[in-house]
Amino acid sequence: MPSLPRRLANLVRLEHSLFALPYAVVGALLAADGLPPIVELLWVGIAMVAARTLAMGLNRLIDAEVDARNPRTAKREIPAGLVSKGQVVGLCVVSLVVLLVACWNLAPLTRWLWPFVVVPFLIYPYLKRFTWACHLWLGLCIGLAPVAAYVAIADALPLAAFWLLGVVGFWIAGFDIIYATMDVEHDVAEGIHSAPADFGVGRALWFARVLHVLSIVSMIGVGVWAGLAWPYWVAVAACAALLIYEHAIVREDDLSRVNQAFFNVNVILAFLYLVGVIAALAIT
Repeated sequence: MPSLPRRLANLVRLEHSLFALPYAVVGALLAADGLPPIVELLWVGIAMVAARTLAMGLNRLIDAEVDARNPRTAKREIPAGLVSKGQVVGLCVVSLVVLLVACWNLAPLTRWLWPFVVVPFLIYPYLKRFTWACHLWLGLCIGLAPVAAYVAIADALPLAAFWLLGVVGFWIAGFDIIYATMDVEHDVAEGIHSAPADFGVGRALWFARVLHVLSIVSMIGVGVWAGLAWPYWVAVAACAALLIYEHAIVREDDLSRVNQAFFNVNVILAFLYLVGVIAALAIT
């Protein structure tokens, strides 16, 4: 059996930090209009991973009983008895402490704004019990990562920085809808709300497409606001092509490649977007 640290890492899917970490780096780079001090960039990365670990730990704790009743999630660490709820509570406490330490080593504004990042984590797990809009709330939770990173470096929060929230928030919400198609039958039976369960898979996938269009529109907004050079626009075009591909391989009559869309396409897209920002800033 894996060690406890490994089981806890599996519980929070630590490797999935790869989805959000590039966007946090983007926020930091745009705030500094280039490369910020390495120490500050490291603290941003630590804060992001700690925040995500806290969010996932809370989600697993609150949803433990729901996960136990779902055949797809019944083997997760808490329902399977691989970790105790007390151990996960401990992980959440440690993650919160690490997040606060990181905030206190970044711009002073982060010391006041961190609750606006943490409180949505507590709300999200309960929303699926009441509304399909849980997808949008998840997008908000993760979409705050690049905005928070911008604040952490710039010690300011211009309104235009919320274009970054749109880039990530709409993207996350869209592919969370795609991911939810795997649990339609269970969600309907258990009274769990999601776009696929409430409106049907076909309509939900169209909603995901609209959200991903809005993500690309937000990328355009970021490029115009920051005055980014041509490599950024090449990356935006490539991200759009990847999202088109994602929707081409996931259809109402063929959901067999949802995992491929979720893991492969989205990790590539996140790093591609980061590379576009780096290249654009490098030539300006």
